[in-house]
Amino acid sequence: MHYDLVGQNRRRAATVMVLFAGVVVLASWALSAAVSGGGVPFVAIGAILALSVVAVSYWYSDRLVMSVSHARVAERSDYQRYHNVVEGLCLAAGIPKPTLYVIDDEAPNAFATGRDPSHASIAVTTGLLDQMERVELEAVLAHELSHIKNYDTLVSTNVVLLTALSVLVSDVTLRAGRWGGMRHSDDQNPSKGPQQALAGIGVVLLVLTPISAKLLRHSLGRRREYMADVGAIEMTRYPPGLIRALRQLDDEQAVVHSGARSTSHLWIQSPVSHQSGRDAGLNRMFDNHPPLEDRIAVLERL
Repeated sequence: MHYDLVGQNRRRAATVMVLFAGVVVLASWALSAAVSGGGVPFVAIGAILALSVVAVSYWYSDRLVMSVSHARVAERSDYQRYHNVVEGLCLAAGIPKPTLYVIDDEAPNAFATGRDPSHASIAVTTGLLDQMERVELEAVLAHELSHIKNYDTLVSTNVVLLTALSVLVSDVTLRAGRWGGMRHSDDQNPSKGPQQALAGIGVVLLVLTPISAKLLRHSLGRRREYMADVGAIEMTRYPPGLIRALRQLDDEQAVVHSGARSTSHLWIQSPVSHQSGRDAGLNRMFDNHPPLEDRIAVLERL
């Protein structure tokens, strides 16, 4: 079953990257038609750009996620218990120890990132370290290590960067289409019609890309969280530890000040507010986490 999950997540990651490359090439084609009436150079540049971004996403997206989350490396001298717990779990799971980070925030929360178990990282908040007893902390860290072991992080980490850049590409395409339309407004250029039509592609991309990005993040979460919970139990052999930890991760208690919707699918519990603020309704709509009570109910049956 583990190998099935790994294979499935690798295929998902490849699909995300191919779709992103397709969006960039399509946008480049529209940009070429809008600005210069067509031509191969823009498309070629778009293809090169897409491949470059995919490569950067694969190799460096984990570092970008840590930077966006304001995470810093957790030094062993300052976080001895954190290091000791992770080392013990890694021995049990048979995977390398990830790089450990900490985020200065009183809300208890955590996430994992990285392209594979040999290039992975875990970040926890200071609130999690302060509030969780050792058995609860062990359960949360086992949950994150399960994501790493199953290659969930390969998909989820790349989704953060690629969907954000897809939105940027669609916006650039729309603006270029408008500029191209104004540029040729007084011309009798026979390509004027196609330029206006292709500028419309930018509008479609601009509207659909953010929605698709949210739906993609939403689709990642539900089953993978249940599987990571089960994987954590397999490592710790103690379901009550994770049950107690999840009960502490109340929706609002887990809200992290540096948390963002773009990275919310990475965390063990949503780091954005569902109860207050102007985006609360949108956060609830696209939350990829199953309800905590459902996760606890599953664990209680194990």
